Amino acid sequence: MLELILCSLLTIFPDYLYRRYAQGKRLGKEITLFSVWYELRWGITACVMLTVALITMIFYFHPSTTSATLYFRTVPIIPDTIGRVAEVHADFSAPVKKGEVIFRLDSSKQQAALETARRKIAQIDASMVSAQADILKADAQIQEAKSAYQQAAEELDVKRELQRRSPGMVPQRDIEKLEVVLAGRQASVDAANASRQSVMARVTSLLPAEKASAEAVLAEAQVDLDKTFIRAGVAGRVEQFTLRPGDIVNPIMRSAGILIPEGAGERALAAGFGQIEAQVMKVGMVAEATCISKPWTIIPMVITSVQNYIAAGQVRGGDQLVEAQQTLRPGTILVFMEPIYKGGLEGVTPGSSCIANAYTSNHDVISARETSASKRIWLHAVDAVGIVHAMLLRIQALLLPVKALVLSGH
Repeated sequence: MLELILCSLLTIFPDYLYRRYAQGKRLGKEITLFSVWYELRWGITACVMLTVALITMIFYFHPSTTSATLYFRTVPIIPDTIGRVAEVHADFSAPVKKGEVIFRLDSSKQQAALETARRKIAQIDASMVSAQADILKADAQIQEAKSAYQQAAEELDVKRELQRRSPGMVPQRDIEKLEVVLAGRQASVDAANASRQSVMARVTSLLPAEKASAEAVLAEAQVDLDKTFIRAGVAGRVEQFTLRPGDIVNPIMRSAGILIPEGAGERALAAGFGQIEAQVMKVGMVAEATCISKPWTIIPMVITSVQNYIAAGQVRGGDQLVEAQQTLRPGTILVFMEPIYKGGLEGVTPGSSCIANAYTSNHDVISARETSASKRIWLHAVDAVGIVHAMLLRIQALLLPVKALVLSGH
């Protein structure tokens, strides 16, 4: 309507002035409701053509969309294991800090496994104390065996010396018996040393390995116990958290609740523009938005990202061929807009629906020396008509509360 009024001032109004003052035709006399279409045919035809051209140029070079939303990220609250809820530490809607316990599962099985692992370590510690006593016992046995060996060796040396000095004085049988006894005493010494080495190997290798294994089992049991405490991975707020003690939670079937991270939905506005505007949408374009949750406010923004893919054309590997007619609605060009000024989205509720405009700027091309005069005039006209869309956005922002509260029928 605004474009039609502006175009009529350049076409119909001059045509009427010519008819009135050049030809002397007056409203209500020569120009009536029945003859106006013939009398002002040139102005009306030019107005329609100019209006269509103006609207096309405005909507192409300065695109607008009502499909703009302040999306926010949610984090599902999912436990690592299946279990029954024992305690709930968060209300239906409450803020949570990072690492804070949201709810706890029944942990009787994990606590029993943890206690078993602790007792196993205590048992190994007791075995190490007992092994230290076995080392002392083995040392005493070695000393005893060495003493017996020394005694037998000395007695054998004495009898051999007597036999050497006075052959026949000591029977050869006694010397042979002492040699056998000495060999047995040496075997006792070797057995005592082997026993000590066995105890030392148990103390230095076997028991430490068993203790390390038991400590690993203890750590695993502690991890399983910690998994029963479901904590917040990020600072944020839980909403519509209806989990209560006695409920069964299953990470495969469904999440236990939703956590909205702190600051979610306060950075960028996602807007979907028509496919025909794909060549116009560029990173760095100035944009404006107005949101229904913050009426009568125009938020200056800038386009920071343009998605190069249209979601309507995505396919997923499967056992069926893609049928093009199944895509009923054409997709949109998704762009992300951030406020130019800090705190521009303050007061806008995350998830709010918005109306957004993007404006083409040809300042760099116009300022370039190689740009011709005719092209400069054209680009000036393209940039200038953006004010029409800016006016429309402000009218929409003004009428948005009226439309939502009065004309919606609620």
